[in-house]
Amino acid sequence: MHSWFKAAAAAALLLFSSASFAGETVSVPEGTELRLRLMDKLVSGVATEGERFNLELDEPLTIDGHVVAEPGAKAVGTVITSKKKGFMGKGGELNVMVDYLLVKGQRIKLRAAKSGQGEDKVGATVALTVLFGPLGLLKRGHNIELNPGVIIPAFVDQTTQIPL
Repeated sequence: MHSWFKAAAAAALLLFSSASFAGETVSVPEGTELRLRLMDKLVSGVATEGERFNLELDEPLTIDGHVVAEPGAKAVGTVITSKKKGFMGKGGELNVMVDYLLVKGQRIKLRAAKSGQGEDKVGATVALTVLFGPLGLLKRGHNIELNPGVIIPAFVDQTTQIPL
C-alpha cells in the first residue's frame, strides 16, 4: 500500500505541475520585427488581386528567452494589386500585404512597416519599395517577379498573447 501511495502522489504532482504551466503565456509586443521567407512565386500581371500566398518564418521568434515560434512557422499574405507590364515601356506593378503568422493555432497580425508614435498603422502593405527602394514598384517594361526564398521584413501589428 505504501508504494501505491507514492505512485498516486507522483501522479498528482505531475498533473499539478503540468496544469500550472498550461495557463502561462508570453506577450509578443507590437513592433517586433520578423523575417519572412516567400514560399510562392509572384509575378505582376499573373497574380490576381486578393490571391493568398505562403510565407515562412526565417528565424526563430524569441521573447524573454522563450522560443515562441520556430523557423518554418507558416505565414500568409495577400496580393493587393497586380498589373502586367504595359506598352511603351511601362513596367508592371505588384503590391502585396503580409496578413499574419500562425503560432500554436493562433494568428499574430502583421504589417510591413515599423511605425512610430502618432503614425497611422492602417497600411499592412508590403509595397515593393520596402524590398527594392523607391524605384522597386516599377521596372520599366518588365513584369515584377518575386521568387521563392525572397526575405520580406514584417512587424507584429498588435501585442499578442501566445501560450507557452
